Amino acid sequence: MPSRLIVSRELADLLKLLAHADRLRLIEDLRHGEKDVTGLATALDLPATRVSQHLAQLRAHRLVEERRDGRSHFYRLSHPYLADWILEALPFVDIRKRLEDAEHIDAARALWGVPDTSNH
Repeated sequence: MPSRLIVSRELADLLKLLAHADRLRLIEDLRHGEKDVTGLATALDLPATRVSQHLAQLRAHRLVEERRDGRSHFYRLSHPYLADWILEALPFVDIRKRLEDAEHIDAARALWGVPDTSNH
């Protein structure tokens, strides 16, 4: 089944691209709409150069789109449901066992607007 092999490789490449905490945070932040590099850098407490580098990688893989307005560059998700897909993975993160203080995951859930399903 060569088509399964091709799709598996493409999915693996996508997951490799997403396998960086900064890029995941960028995608999550862009789910709220278009932002410029400075706004993203401020929101994520990252250097603007680092944000730009990650955005360039996401843009190269067509996960984000860029709009220029004069000297400003604004970015948005090409497929907004990508952020939802990533957030749906939170139940698979067994972070409570790795952290002495489970408040970190609770804070992220609250910030990202994801209900806590760990008690179900």
